[in-house]
Amino acid sequence: MTKPKVLISDALSPAAVQIFKDRGVEVDFQPNLGKDKDKLAEIIGNYDGLAIRSATKATAKILEKAAKLKVIGRAGIGVDNVEIPAATAKGIIVMNTPFGNSITTAEHAITLMLALAREIPQADASTQAGKWEKNRFMGVEITGKVLGVVGCGNIGSIVADRALGLRMKVIAFDPFLSPERAKDIGVEKVELDDLLKRADFITLHTPLTEKTRNIIDAAAIARMKKGVRLINCARGGLVDEQAVVDALNSKHIAGAAFDVFVEEPATKNVLFGHPNVICTPHLGASTTEAQENVALQVAEQMSDYLLTGAISNAVNFPSITAEEAPKLKPFISLAEKLGSFAGQLTESGILKVEITYEGHVAEMKIKAITSAVLSGLLRPMLGEINVVSAPVVAKERGMVVDEIVRAAQSDYESLITVTVTTERQERSVSGTVYADGKPRLVDIKGIRVDAEFGKSMIYITNEDKPGFIGKFASLLGDAKLNIATFHLGRVAPGADAIALVEVDGAVPADLLAKVQALPQVKQAKALTF
Repeated sequence: MTKPKVLISDALSPAAVQIFKDRGVEVDFQPNLGKDKDKLAEIIGNYDGLAIRSATKATAKILEKAAKLKVIGRAGIGVDNVEIPAATAKGIIVMNTPFGNSITTAEHAITLMLALAREIPQADASTQAGKWEKNRFMGVEITGKVLGVVGCGNIGSIVADRALGLRMKVIAFDPFLSPERAKDIGVEKVELDDLLKRADFITLHTPLTEKTRNIIDAAAIARMKKGVRLINCARGGLVDEQAVVDALNSKHIAGAAFDVFVEEPATKNVLFGHPNVICTPHLGASTTEAQENVALQVAEQMSDYLLTGAISNAVNFPSITAEEAPKLKPFISLAEKLGSFAGQLTESGILKVEITYEGHVAEMKIKAITSAVLSGLLRPMLGEINVVSAPVVAKERGMVVDEIVRAAQSDYESLITVTVTTERQERSVSGTVYADGKPRLVDIKGIRVDAEFGKSMIYITNEDKPGFIGKFASLLGDAKLNIATFHLGRVAPGADAIALVEVDGAVPADLLAKVQALPQVKQAKALTF
């Protein structure tokens, strides 16, 4: 049997190279090749696997040449340098190592917090310049201070643990953190406004999504305690950098420490040069241990897949066998869309997810389908979630996930129902796959529908009263937004009703606001699939 062959096109630990060899995988180690896209495109067709860091750009153009490629392994969490749709279209598994950098990044956040509290970089520069400005650098203790953690997942919970060891009071905002999980890790779960008002230090550990972009803006800063100190080791774009500078100048913010920036590499930035700002060049994962961990993990994962077919931490495919794939694929697509539907409508902490499988689908490998539900559910808030990491993330946040399997009790051969219980409400949505292989929505909150998932949709809950449809359609017409499909349902005449409308193009925010303002409308949401 011919050995699988892996190309390593970025700098990777020698220990990772040895793992491939020890496992029986042939390795071509060319650590500088990733910078030469033409040479990479020329030779990529000779390999079964590609192991990379961030320098290699696995573009669609390069992947077109990858005739044999089965797997791309990214040593690290970010896969922005891989064109996932192009890889998926060619059947290439894309793996990452989502948890290898967690401790290192958490430690960097704590380091920046301590440096802010005592103005360490500024005091060092002053002292080495021959000054002795002992009275200038009057720091603050962190003991007894309140640390606000925005995003209390894998990294955020480690930061919280370290801060508790430093005798700080830790409060956390995370819609997916359950009260039970918060209690277990010793933090107080709060809403964002409460965190902003109470925290002496605020540290960010949330992915960058449309919901979290500029989560710290001028309005949020205005609600913060005067003299707060801000740390961002998560993602550029979570913070309005100019708003921070303005607040530093007015002394509303006492200090800020940033490891990430909206534009990177950050050779210039509005934060640079401010006397109360500490900046580092995206060093969150830059320790010897972290780089070694992710390299060893990616080598193990790629070897497992190439030699046995086992899939770990794939961002574009669940853990299923080749025999199961054709039957599972349409139901995985349905499950992810059902989860996404519920996730895009969820704005408070999720306590429980119940997934009911009826009929033929109940006889399949439902763990993979459940992972797809969770992936779709969590992604609108948490961003970089895949079908492998989603169950781990859900568990970290204390979410209860129940699977119910039963014989068909409806008109459908197979039916999947996702019920999400939050701190405020319970919502159910059901779907099936017809003979054409396309996923369909068949029930929303107990109201029967029959709708395909469109790329761009508007979901409305409203009172069933005359005149609503005309006013709604008129608003769409004024916005020059064409209706592709229009689905209606209701509990009973005059009671609650729903409208699910597919439109040609993105839904402008001002249009959605106008729809929400209609007197019959209880909720209006723009959905994308």
